[in-house]
Amino acid sequence: MPSAVMPSAVRFAVDALGQSLLGPERAALAGFILGLLLTFIGIRVNTRLIRANVSWWFHDIESDDGVHVHHMVIGVVLMVIAGLLLIALLPTGLWLQLTAMLFGAGVALTLDEFALILRLQDVYWTKEGRLSVDAVIVVLCVAVFFFLGLRPLVGEATDDPETGAAAYAFLAAVILSNFGFAVLCFLKGKLWTGLFGMFIPIVAEVGAIRLARPGSPWARWRYTTRPKRLARAQRREDRLAASVRSWKSAFYDLIAGKPHLPSVALQAPGPGSDEGGPAGGSSGGPAGSPSGDSSGGPADGFSGDLSGDSAAACSGDRSHDPAGGFSHGPADDSPM
Repeated sequence: MPSAVMPSAVRFAVDALGQSLLGPERAALAGFILGLLLTFIGIRVNTRLIRANVSWWFHDIESDDGVHVHHMVIGVVLMVIAGLLLIALLPTGLWLQLTAMLFGAGVALTLDEFALILRLQDVYWTKEGRLSVDAVIVVLCVAVFFFLGLRPLVGEATDDPETGAAAYAFLAAVILSNFGFAVLCFLKGKLWTGLFGMFIPIVAEVGAIRLARPGSPWARWRYTTRPKRLARAQRREDRLAASVRSWKSAFYDLIAGKPHLPSVALQAPGPGSDEGGPAGGSSGGPAGSPSGDSSGGPADGFSGDLSGDSAAACSGDRSHDPAGGFSHGPADDSPM
């Protein structure tokens, strides 16, 4: 539709979402980020009110035969709709931003129950449930990096990239070098550092040089015969646990609610529970992130138990019907 005949209200909405200021690509990313943030905050408020058993608030979505509809189901539907619209209609302008916002909302609803998808257990209000919060933060950080013009393993994108064999060889060397530093951070147990370092290379370089976390693969390979270095790494880990990770845990409690159910490692196999725990939880299937007590904050990795350290089934009463919930048997210890 030509701009001359575009309704003034539509032009105002496009400008309000930032296309005239940011350009179409960044404006679409802004729509995705906005949809992700608003939906994640909204669904966490929703599940916390349901857990509190507020009488005037919503309750679980259930069919007459007891099938519980988790909000990740709604998220998958929204992502499918948004994806089909993007592929089939190739929207531009305001419609692209709105579609990106819809996709961001679907991502938030789905990742808020990422821990349930990973474990096929109800861990929404357990320590293991914090994995979902980490998953949302990871996606949010990556989207923000792209919004800021950063590119993985390259750093800041340029408008006029050089061409030629020498330029391509240099770019390949930069990518391989940055990738190596990021992998080294991952091996040292610094997952947040590795993630940020893929977009900001200097972060990965510093993380690769510093000591590994005591429980990391690197520490198991390199520190077993170096007790002094292992002791230094443990002292550093203890300092971080007493400062950075305690703040991270408090922040997660604020935005996502404090876990009140026992860890799945302490529970015996049994029927599932409503995501809200004793009070029921509306659409709150498992949605957690790695436990806050072992995560290293932005510079030190996700929680140390990101890969899962429990194989016990979740207890509770979330699933009202075997056909309406996920399996509640032993969980896999698969890494994220």
